Amino acid sequence: MYERFYNLREKPFTLLPDPDFLFLSDKHRMALTLLEYGLTSQAGFTVISGEIGAGKTTLIRHLLNNMDQEYTVGLISNTHRSFGELLQWILQAFAIDHKNMGKVEMYQRFVDFIIDEYAHNRRTVLIIDEAQNLDAETLEELRMLSNINADKDMTLQVVLSGQRELRDTLQRPDLVQFAQRITVDYHLGPLNEQETAGYIRHRLKVAGGDPDIFTPRACAAVHVYSNGVPRLINLLCDTAMVYGYAEQLPRIGAKLVTDVAREKQQGGIFPVYQPAEYSPGDEEEDLSVAVPPESDAPSPGQDPGTTAPVTAAAPEMPGTAPAAPHTLPAGLQPVEQEHGDRAGPAPAAPPAHPGVQPAEPAAGVAPGKKKLRLAVCSVRENSRRYLSRLLESYGFDVDASLPLESVRLAALNPRHFDVLLIDCEAGAPALPPAISAIIAGWDGAVLYNDATATVTSLQHGDAEFGADLARRIHAHLLPAHNGGSRGYGSG
Repeated sequence: MYERFYNLREKPFTLLPDPDFLFLSDKHRMALTLLEYGLTSQAGFTVISGEIGAGKTTLIRHLLNNMDQEYTVGLISNTHRSFGELLQWILQAFAIDHKNMGKVEMYQRFVDFIIDEYAHNRRTVLIIDEAQNLDAETLEELRMLSNINADKDMTLQVVLSGQRELRDTLQRPDLVQFAQRITVDYHLGPLNEQETAGYIRHRLKVAGGDPDIFTPRACAAVHVYSNGVPRLINLLCDTAMVYGYAEQLPRIGAKLVTDVAREKQQGGIFPVYQPAEYSPGDEEEDLSVAVPPESDAPSPGQDPGTTAPVTAAAPEMPGTAPAAPHTLPAGLQPVEQEHGDRAGPAPAAPPAHPGVQPAEPAAGVAPGKKKLRLAVCSVRENSRRYLSRLLESYGFDVDASLPLESVRLAALNPRHFDVLLIDCEAGAPALPPAISAIIAGWDGAVLYNDATATVTSLQHGDAEFGADLARRIHAHLLPAHNGGSRGYGSG
């Protein structure tokens, strides 16, 4: 209805899990990294939990769309309390014929299937979405199925995705053996205010529209009423755009979002997290100008042939305290640990205007200067992926991520990178002579990182690892350019 008015190719806030709209907040990036780590490290069980509408299914869909050919995947996405026979659902997920079979026959058919896949160098992965509906007995049966192994390789890997109740079930005393099989687990929390604004802008941009349709104050209001839950954000924003279209508003402000939340709250169904009330300044918010759309068509509410003015600066939210000063070195982002769950690096401190997404450059980069360019080398593929995403979340550009091999390393041009990061075990035997010679002749800064610390952070969520590594990279640059030593220390 409103797509044409706002110059959109499609609806940006649909409730269906669409991986094309995936927004990788720090939390979602960490969850995706751990999902990938679970697969590549042959983890027996990987568990991703989160609140209703947190984006778990969207992450699973994204994972499925990007899996390699070496995996044979079965997906069960419609679990419920009267789930029935687990083996029947599993065989159906892998399209294995099981008509008129008893439980023993179904079990043998599944074992034969897994062994055949393993013989053809394919790993079998079972993904169960909405797994909070599985009872303890079904989970225990699933654990018994995971005993099918071949030598040192895990022939069946299981990924469970579900709501918080899944974690509660897995903490029961009678499931302690199951809990001990879980290699990777992560709880996906809601978005903070800054991430909510980025989420809204991201979805509008992917849909082909102007990312500034929602004002900064409107984004802040959406976060208050949705508590940062992506599904509720979508509900509020979609309805707000319908209201905006009905009133022919080129931009959507906090007052309109509050109207939407209040009406949904009065209906008694929508779980608004705060009473929908106007805050001082909502009435005076300037919505008279719009950012010019990317297309040649005039912006909504603009007469043909006129030029849309530049968007006015967003007014500061009354009663908002200025951001607390950083205790980390300038430009570095703080790290937070959430209720014992593994958490990656948190976003930078909020800007002066709540809800405003910070512009590039990101952490560690002075205004007007380019981001630092990094090349990451590690023996482990999981570590390379983890380090790349972690460092990018701290504002670096990881322009190369490659295995620690002489041929690949020799192909790099030192002029294209500010820092070469070598991820290898401290105290281990010396690197092969060919690699050592390339590193010794590298014309630029080289920093070694302890690979054991990387794996520990990836598996157990060391909250200080990312911040410490970012500090060491910055601290290492000046001594390296002045001819300083290269090593594991602080640079």
